[in-house]
Amino acid sequence: MRDDLQDLPVLLLSAARALVDGIDAGVRANGFTDLRPAHGFAFVRLSGTGATVSELAEHLEITKQAASQMADELVRKGYVERLPHPADARARLLVLTAKGIACTRAADAAAESTLRPWAETLEPGQLAALRAALGRLATPGRVRPTW
Repeated sequence: MRDDLQDLPVLLLSAARALVDGIDAGVRANGFTDLRPAHGFAFVRLSGTGATVSELAEHLEITKQAASQMADELVRKGYVERLPHPADARARLLVLTAKGIACTRAADAAAESTLRPWAETLEPGQLAALRAALGRLATPGRVRPTW
């Protein structure tokens, strides 16, 4: 591997891990202590209009059985509820409850708190260049746990 690429994977993964850890710490500090970072990746898909178990499984790239178990857990904990699907009588729609929405707001605030020092460390042009470069490299929508 070229010398100028050698540390790039470690730097990118370290930055991603620092962001996930910062969000997790902020969520926990706001009283949501019964969640794991993987739940936050599920919340990303469930926020807005919700999703079926199959859609959640596809988003997280896990089996339908694993997604169903995660959904059951989040329902038990009060973060998610199952509603009738508006277009498919056989399916159930998973949507965030008020508690789930409050958790996502805590996660958003924690993300901002984690990212603010990064933005303060970089010059405005550097931050814009980083955002543009990552936008060209990253696959849109691929926000899921890998650990």
